[in-house]
Amino acid sequence: MFGDYSLGDLGSIFVMQGFAGLILFSVYVLMALGLAIIFGQMGVINMAHGEFMILGAYVTWMTSNVFQSYLPGLFSGYFFLAMILAFVASGALGMLVEWVLIRHLYKRPLDTLLATWGLSLMLQQAYRSVFGAREVGVELPQWMLGSLHVTDSIEVPINGVFVMCLTVLITLSVAYVMYMSRWGRQVRAVVQNRIMAGAVGINTEKVDRYTFGLGCGIAGIAGSAFTMIGSTGPTSGQLYIVDTFLVVVFGGAASLLGTIASAFSISQTQSTLEFFMSGSMAKVLTLLAVVGILMLRPQGLFALKVRK
Repeated sequence: MFGDYSLGDLGSIFVMQGFAGLILFSVYVLMALGLAIIFGQMGVINMAHGEFMILGAYVTWMTSNVFQSYLPGLFSGYFFLAMILAFVASGALGMLVEWVLIRHLYKRPLDTLLATWGLSLMLQQAYRSVFGAREVGVELPQWMLGSLHVTDSIEVPINGVFVMCLTVLITLSVAYVMYMSRWGRQVRAVVQNRIMAGAVGINTEKVDRYTFGLGCGIAGIAGSAFTMIGSTGPTSGQLYIVDTFLVVVFGGAASLLGTIASAFSISQTQSTLEFFMSGSMAKVLTLLAVVGILMLRPQGLFALKVRK
């Protein structure tokens, strides 16, 4: 596999694929952060998580079109507003879904899986009816185009650097909210002992709704980042949902550090293998490696101790 390349070529390949893996890692982290909150903290298997991401992508696309048509002078900064709108739209839809559907299915994970899978099909059809079946692409501002020349053989796309910086910022914000804020302490209290949390005055239903909305809102931001590296279609979210669940389970449910470590290891392995073999074979080998590790450590890389 490596015999046809010199050491210099292999070094450049590993660097370039490593950076491509970092971009994939950024999308995985943004998707998995929201799913880790929903699945890890609430025990809800949300198969519609990819559709919340695509809602954020469509909101970003619509914002781009509005700025191009009516505010061309401010187009260079539209993406920052688009991310906020994507978070609000996906979060609001998530809170509505939790109130209408999810709150009736707590402690019934298989029922939430089936219900949210049906919801994902409904959202896909809604996107297809509203936006059309064809994929759409977002035009990036001029300052996001081009690449940075690291060496003669290594180039780093500017939009990829921006996605990674965005991922770091969102991850730090989520960590602060979950571990430093009063609301985050309430969430962790509900996870560890729901009955006792309610007994001391915590509104557990409100915590559940806001937690689900936060997870879906982060998926919306992931959708905004997704528009920089791929086109948006009604079924695009399904391309990432399996990998995202894999990241969450492999890292350990409810573990922020585990989610990051899992996303990094899976994305780097997959990106490097894809250069030397087919994409499907790279996924198979990555999955086999993850399954082998989970057989030895079924609780994931980092397990959170929860009082039963």
